[in-house]
Amino acid sequence: MKKLHSSSDAVPEFHVVIPARYSSTRLPGKPLLDIAGKPMVVWVAERAKGSGAKQVIVATDDERVASAVRQHNHAAVMTNAHHVSGTDRIAEVASIEGWSDDAIVVNVQGDEPLIDAKLIIEVATTLSASNHAVMATACHPITEKSDFTNPNVVKVVMDVNGYAMYFSRAPIPFPRDTYSSTQELVSGIPAYRHIGIYAYRAGFLKQYANLAPAAIEQFECLEQLRVLYQGYKIAVSVSDNAPAAGVDTESDLARVRALMD
Repeated sequence: MKKLHSSSDAVPEFHVVIPARYSSTRLPGKPLLDIAGKPMVVWVAERAKGSGAKQVIVATDDERVASAVRQHNHAAVMTNAHHVSGTDRIAEVASIEGWSDDAIVVNVQGDEPLIDAKLIIEVATTLSASNHAVMATACHPITEKSDFTNPNVVKVVMDVNGYAMYFSRAPIPFPRDTYSSTQELVSGIPAYRHIGIYAYRAGFLKQYANLAPAAIEQFECLEQLRVLYQGYKIAVSVSDNAPAAGVDTESDLARVRALMD
């Protein structure tokens, strides 16, 4: 598979936006949950600043989140409470800030306090190195069959140039002749776990809001499939900087607190 960039590529100028909704079904007030004396979203902002981004902005729909972020000397922007996705929230920030169409914007999830700054740099550099892509994301190799078959682990298949062909919760590529014959992952299979971090060109963020949802997106519950369905390219970096799992449940929160206390 052709690599879209190398470690010698110059790091481009980029912005980071961290969508942080207050409401959460499983963890109400999730952005403000305390981890080692700081709100979770503040840890994310600190990690993001370590990437060298030109700006790091928390995009929220709640004054409590904005206030906590600003108290820790980070930037926050209030956005519409009715956005259906983090991408739409980021698009609003890009418009408010007046970023040029060529500006690179990295979406860092507000529930990943352990994210590696190197991963943020990597997706920004991947997008900068690809003139044909409107977005970039990352993945890393799957080594366990349990991950390969887990529908909560999103898989991605790439073409020879490192662009995404498809994302799925199903095991892809499917090893037809050997799938059920072993408890181990088939040797040599190009199976990759998608890492949920994205870089966009600001101009595409403006277009994204007008793209109609696709059936494949709705059935898989994978927003990025809308982009592929409409014929756009997503560049994918095979990364060594896979993040630790984010915080979705009480057990996730306990695990992260234990690591950071």
